Amino acid sequence: MSDNLRARIAVAELSSSTAAAFSPLYQQIKALLVKSLDAGEWKPGESIPSEIELAARFQVSQGTVRKAVDELAAENLLFRRQGKGTFVATHLEPRVRFRFLRLAPNEGEPEPAQSLVLECRRIRASADTARALEIKSGDPVVALRRKLSFANIPTVIDDIYLPGAIFKGLTADLLNGYSGPLYGMFETEFGINMVRADEKIRAVVAPQDIAVALGVTPSIPLLCVERISYTYGNRPVELRIGHYVTDEYYYRNSLN
Repeated sequence: MSDNLRARIAVAELSSSTAAAFSPLYQQIKALLVKSLDAGEWKPGESIPSEIELAARFQVSQGTVRKAVDELAAENLLFRRQGKGTFVATHLEPRVRFRFLRLAPNEGEPEPAQSLVLECRRIRASADTARALEIKSGDPVVALRRKLSFANIPTVIDDIYLPGAIFKGLTADLLNGYSGPLYGMFETEFGINMVRADEKIRAVVAPQDIAVALGVTPSIPLLCVERISYTYGNRPVELRIGHYVTDEYYYRNSLN
């Protein structure tokens, strides 16, 4: 079966669904593009077909494709390079590498963090972890603790939980031997692209073990950031609980 025939069948199936009946055509094309991204048809950092090629593939106008691609670019799933085309977003791309890192210094420009994985082990998911990752309680998860330092000053302790079925073979040695961003390694080694995240933030008293790992006085106030990160299709693939020292830093966000 040709790619064009598969695409026409996919459009027909999507158009016949109840949800699609109330969805603009460009939204249906957007959903098909996300499905192709999820299936790994185009890998992070790779170019996707041109708008003309996609229009022919889905048997729609180029304007419809452009509107779908515009939305995916606005959501940071795709990005454009002037004169070169449209590419799948990757955490290895310099301009989006630190998109999920919101910590900024009180003065000056952000500096690259030094990352050290303190622990990496396989455990059984607690009820709370299973609920966050939409897996069964007791399913295997990879639990890792990571320290981030800025200018050699410990600033963040991250406790990260990942579905064990997806992240087989993830070890502390593999993590510490990788020089790029953590999400970049998830892309290249495990084929998982983190595309969005939900966070909850609150002030907490430093737990004893966190205080020791950060080298701070126990019971000082820290910023606790709980994050659930999602890949395509709104599938949760990471639960992260970070504790931040904010003496010289603040947590920034942009509201549109």
